[in-house]
Amino acid sequence: MISLKQLHYALAVGEHLHFRKAAEACHVSQSALSSALSELEKQLGVQLFERDNKKVLVTPEGQELLKRARRILLDVDSLTQLAHSAQGPLKFPMSVGVIPTICPYLLPNLLPCLQAAHPEFELTVVEEQSADLVDRVRNGEIDAAILALPYEHEGLLAFEFWQEDFYWVAHKTQVKSGLREVASKELEQAKLMLLKEGHCLKDHIIDACKLGKQTANQGFGATSLNTLIQMVTGKLGSTLVPAMALDSLLGHHPELVAVHLKEPGPHRRIAFLVRPNYARVEDVQILMKLCEQALSA
Repeated sequence: MISLKQLHYALAVGEHLHFRKAAEACHVSQSALSSALSELEKQLGVQLFERDNKKVLVTPEGQELLKRARRILLDVDSLTQLAHSAQGPLKFPMSVGVIPTICPYLLPNLLPCLQAAHPEFELTVVEEQSADLVDRVRNGEIDAAILALPYEHEGLLAFEFWQEDFYWVAHKTQVKSGLREVASKELEQAKLMLLKEGHCLKDHIIDACKLGKQTANQGFGATSLNTLIQMVTGKLGSTLVPAMALDSLLGHHPELVAVHLKEPGPHRRIAFLVRPNYARVEDVQILMKLCEQALSA
């Protein structure tokens, strides 16, 4: 009979395309993993992988079987979660992905609230970019993800819990005294510095400001908002940041000024993404309320 363990091993090899790395990920010996997969192929009557000393390839039949194996394991996981959810809210560990332009500004306030309200709850946080987190939620590698919308998430459910605007951040010597709002047209000569490609915040800023590619790309692409702030401090340009990050980023930089972006908002919406058949929606709703409290604070 085919076992769930065999399916886990097959998916690990499909992900790593390497038997040793797959065995390490599954915490078993390579020989044990190879034997289990050989037995699985024998039981199914098809070859899942082409392997030699240099590489591993998934066969066409293997691709289809791995898709079905992933669905089976997701259903089993949902069954387990459903059983645990009956024991009460946040009684079972949860893994949540958070994008880098939210994670460091949400967690410092969220985690104390969570610890006070649910001290026994075990939360694992994965910080990655949006594309990676969406894939992980779809594949069942994590329970949910906190992303900024709009972002393509076909096949997943989105539960919005926060909205915010962007602020233009510049050195005070480069800002007109008393300026409280700035329109995107006024930023065309502001030497904007944004995050590099792959960060959805850059796309949201471009959409909110209706910036052209040339204006949005000034030859500098940072991987974090902290890096951008350091560049602004050095008078190398200006940037745009979300409201939730202002206190953290500007708290130790009195020489910087934040000016509200005068464009139709909200400029981005924050949401939890989960699979349609996810059994612990009640737990997600509890976390959403705690996130709202944390961001309001």
